[in-house]
Amino acid sequence: MTATLTAPRLAVLSRPDPLLLRLTWFVALTALPLMVASGLDGRLFQGDDIWLKPLKFHLALVVYTGTLALFGMLLPAGSLASRRWRLYLGLVTACTLAELLWIDGAAALGTASHFNTTGFGSALYPLMGLAAVILTSLSLAMGLLFWRERQDALHLSIALGLILTFVLTVPAAGTLANNPGHLVGTPVTGARFPFFGWSAEVGDLRLPHFLATHAMHAVPLAGLTGNRTAVWATAAGFTALVGWCLVRALQGLPPF
Repeated sequence: MTATLTAPRLAVLSRPDPLLLRLTWFVALTALPLMVASGLDGRLFQGDDIWLKPLKFHLALVVYTGTLALFGMLLPAGSLASRRWRLYLGLVTACTLAELLWIDGAAALGTASHFNTTGFGSALYPLMGLAAVILTSLSLAMGLLFWRERQDALHLSIALGLILTFVLTVPAAGTLANNPGHLVGTPVTGARFPFFGWSAEVGDLRLPHFLATHAMHAVPLAGLTGNRTAVWATAAGFTALVGWCLVRALQGLPPF
């Protein structure tokens, strides 16, 4: 017996959610002054350009909110129009702005945003952790909306990808936040993965965190096959990959 693939059913695209679209543009445009600062400011923090982390954060947020805005166009018209939903998006937007102010401000002051448990940072750090959970919950909320439309493989894959983004990211990020740093172990050679900078010789909790946040991109790719079995298999396999990388990191070992 051979498996058959059917083309995914694409609903008529609705207009992108205006609040999500505005938020995406705001995060993107506010990265421009950081690029200028990076070119003019020669300060380093832990060996890297002090503005590199804020720029990465802006890029990650643009990808996150931009992806959600695009996915929202596949929902039935009016799905994101309720007053309750608008209030929730307002809360998510406020948390996003707080995160940006925190991370960009820390860079401007020449101090750490994450793992900063001294002085004012000790009070702010857990609050920013709560804001990050609320921000990440947007993927769960939209995933549940797609779950209602899970009759076809594409909508099922988006639902699973968005739900897993929250379910996998919260424990991965929580483990990272409660660790003294992102490394488990002491590097000797300083070997890193190209471009991403993850340690290639000791455990690095940033890797499972990164993978978890991109479940929303990896799992929906399987939905393009139109095969529901492929979608479920991809979701299970991706969950196992994140779990494997997290366990290896906690053991002080690189992923491979």
